[in-house]
Amino acid sequence: MNPGSIDHVLGPANDVRFAFQPLINIRTGAVVSVEALARPADGHITDLFREAARDRRVGELDVELAVSAVDRVSEQQSLLPLHLNVFGGTVAYESDRMRALHDKLAEVGRRAPEITLELSPPFARLEFDKLRTEVERLRSHGYRIAIDGIGEGDVPLKLITDLGPDAIKLDPGVVQGLPDDPGSTALLRSLRGLCEATGAVLIAEGVESERQLDALRQSGVRTVQGNLLAPAARRPPTSLQITEPAAEITDAPADSVPTPSGPRVTDFLSPATMLPSDTTADSVRGVLSDHPEVSGVVLVDQYNRPEYSIDRNRFLLAVTGPYGHALHAQRPAARLADEPRVVNTATTAMEALNLVSGSDQTRVHDDAVVVDEQGRCLGVVRAVHLIRGMAEFRAEQAAALNPLTRLPGSDAIQRDVDSRIAGGEVFALSWLDIDGFKSVNDNAGFSTGDELIRSVGRSLTDAATALDSVRVGHVGGDDFLLVANLDDLVTLAEMVLDPPREAGGIRVGLSLSTLVCTQSGTASYQEASRMLVPLKQQAKSLVGSSWVMSRIGSDRVDVLRGHEDIPEQTEPVFPDRDPDPPLGGSGGPHNGRRRGNL
Repeated sequence: MNPGSIDHVLGPANDVRFAFQPLINIRTGAVVSVEALARPADGHITDLFREAARDRRVGELDVELAVSAVDRVSEQQSLLPLHLNVFGGTVAYESDRMRALHDKLAEVGRRAPEITLELSPPFARLEFDKLRTEVERLRSHGYRIAIDGIGEGDVPLKLITDLGPDAIKLDPGVVQGLPDDPGSTALLRSLRGLCEATGAVLIAEGVESERQLDALRQSGVRTVQGNLLAPAARRPPTSLQITEPAAEITDAPADSVPTPSGPRVTDFLSPATMLPSDTTADSVRGVLSDHPEVSGVVLVDQYNRPEYSIDRNRFLLAVTGPYGHALHAQRPAARLADEPRVVNTATTAMEALNLVSGSDQTRVHDDAVVVDEQGRCLGVVRAVHLIRGMAEFRAEQAAALNPLTRLPGSDAIQRDVDSRIAGGEVFALSWLDIDGFKSVNDNAGFSTGDELIRSVGRSLTDAATALDSVRVGHVGGDDFLLVANLDDLVTLAEMVLDPPREAGGIRVGLSLSTLVCTQSGTASYQEASRMLVPLKQQAKSLVGSSWVMSRIGSDRVDVLRGHEDIPEQTEPVFPDRDPDPPLGGSGGPHNGRRRGNL
């Protein structure tokens, strides 16, 4: 062969091997997907792209590597969802080349919803409108979208909110700074709040130590990737569960209460094994036989929407019994399937558990199928993970509640505030305090003081129940924190301040100080809480139950309840009338003349 005929860009790409690294749900220990990592025979993958850039063929090489990765996974007969790396510029400007990826997936029998495209930097010189258009086109095919390199690359934060990715990946450089680097910790917390607000999954890449894993767990990160749990290997994993001890993986995270009623089902998501709804029973039997780790199969339509659910045990009992193969093998597997138990991404784990356990007792161990807003299958949640997760949540919840009021502490409020800040919301943060509480304890006793705190706690609980946007926390002692949307603020104040309160015969007032937080006014919960301090002092200076409010960036403070303690004015004192007025008039001024005797 003439050496000059060898393509110097795609030729070396043919020698590229792939390593596969699992992404792990550290709440359940489940392998949720696998990423294909290109490994050239010589040098680094950047060397190949540098050579391609000289000929303006980066997009061609990018797609060629993605196609090769799909081919390699198909040879390994892995059913795990696959992450593929592509440049943002390839998606924006090489959309025609992406058809090669579509064709390869169809050739090997994989579906686009099983593929997550990780868009990699650089982004700075891209036309964002064009990128958004092409991302939407890929989504219409069913692909899931992730943004890679957050924290080290040139990823504009607005691009994240505009694209609305399914996942964002924290760069290994940020993970390496945990837990000692304050900047990395702050960035992690901010991104966690952004993901909660946008519905994206935060993936931490490059986890190498137990201290990093613990910091991620404590911050509420669910999905991680790194050599500590599962290094990259030449073959995709055959087990859907990592071998680390369960206790090390599922320790209770400190920041793990995304909703008042518990974690969402997405915290327990496992990959779904999906087949077309017209699949034969023999095909399903083959998948279950070849993959003993698979607990069931979801039969989906052409748009990846679940139509039937197959439980492994019941299905195999039916097809392997007497005459089972003859009766069912070449007939549709749907005949032996059940209606899927479908939940969406907003469903809490408790709601899903009630759905699974509240109907047919023969199906109490069936998986629940999680779907997106379009009804497409995202994965499954196993009943055993739900049961264990809710037991852990109840234990965490009980430990975190204040023993007097059964309200959460300041940590829950901090998570809520940081989430609202990251989501660009306008909201109100309030500090509620009992006036003269020490005198209540000193004069009426600690028991009366405790009952007063419980009474305030009950009012706050009632308000949080009646008003959807309200979150309340008991900071300690007689201090409470409240978070609410502006629409609920007046009603919240009335519910808390209107009821008359008395303790041991002593009339008691409350002081409420409110800070309106705007989109650009504050960057953190710590900053907002610091701004509340002078407002609280002003509220405490007023007489009666008081309420003062200010807005970040404004010096104006509105007094909405209460009044200043101004000393009462006394009546002016005039001298008494002289009981024996001088002679010379009948009450008029003395005219200087003495009256003589008549």
